[in-house]
Amino acid sequence: MELTVVSIGGDRHRIGVRGHQLVVDQPREDGGEDAGPTPTDLFVASLASCVAHYARRGLRSTGEGPTVHCRWTMSETPPWRVAAISIDVKLPNGTSAVRLAAVRRAVAHCTVHNSLRTPPVVAISATIAPTATQSPQLALVPSGLDRE
Repeated sequence: MELTVVSIGGDRHRIGVRGHQLVVDQPREDGGEDAGPTPTDLFVASLASCVAHYARRGLRSTGEGPTVHCRWTMSETPPWRVAAISIDVKLPNGTSAVRLAAVRRAVAHCTVHNSLRTPPVVAISATIAPTATQSPQLALVPSGLDRE
């Protein structure tokens, strides 16, 4: 699996994945143009929408699905990161206790949440794009990216 992110000016970037296009940006108060959600918004949204997906599966209904509300806070000190996430899954009125239990079991399979619980190995590298007559030059990114 892969995706590509291309800078499109200012703090805006276009993400291309499986034929879909998304734009991320920063809020105006942070120097962006607010042309889309921030990467952090998408990070939290991926978790909340994954929970919603599995909750829907647990309901086994073609009718009304769950509504997921999510809140998060950022760290107050470096390294900057999402410090806490709270997710509330509202199930349709009349959902049985059996379906509630099924939803709770299903949500435990959320791929994004499981990826946070057992973090993936992340490798980041940077290269200089070659000219027509040059080979790429590798510039290794130091392991302490959060130190400037």
